[in-house]
Amino acid sequence: MGIYDVTVTLRDGMPIYPGNEGFHKVIVSKIADGGSSNLSVLRMGAHSGTHVDALCHMIDGRSTVDQIPPSVLVGPATVVAIRDEQRITRAELEKQNWDDVQRALFKTANSGKIERLDRFVEDFVYMHGDAAQFLASKKLLLVGVDYISVDRLHSGTHPAHLALMGAGIVIVEGLDLRAVEPGNYEMFCGPLKIKGGDGAPARVFLRQA
Repeated sequence: MGIYDVTVTLRDGMPIYPGNEGFHKVIVSKIADGGSSNLSVLRMGAHSGTHVDALCHMIDGRSTVDQIPPSVLVGPATVVAIRDEQRITRAELEKQNWDDVQRALFKTANSGKIERLDRFVEDFVYMHGDAAQFLASKKLLLVGVDYISVDRLHSGTHPAHLALMGAGIVIVEGLDLRAVEPGNYEMFCGPLKIKGGDGAPARVFLRQA
């Protein structure tokens, strides 16, 4: 039974959404240099790499990342392939069967760009607001995308975030779905449990159903 790690690697110089804190690892102690242990300090934004957006990220007063129930983060997930190389549209989503789908992960032309490139790609495949409204109507628990934001760059009003979060849907961003075929899986998503956090880096695994 195949298990896929769909988490991008946190590393210095990795792409970060403009204006956010980058990832930095500082070596404090090295055994090779006479230290008693190998020890490092990490500095990063809460939305670095593969990460979970808590509802309070865009809607003040909503739940924080430490309040997300495990039942939302673990369970059946459907990987959906998107052909449009500009955005996820309602028209394309309406062609899919949404019966019994609880968690939807979108595989687009974005997959692998975070891992392969050291620069932020501005024209990434994003989710149109109408598509997000459509998903909100399906009462999903979670939506995942394969780049750093579900909304287009400098969207201003964050229509996809707000449509999904307004419906109580947790968002996972920065997935790497290159090696994963469309279909049904079991998802295991573990964001760091940060008290009052608006988001947190996460390790995400998929297991073939």
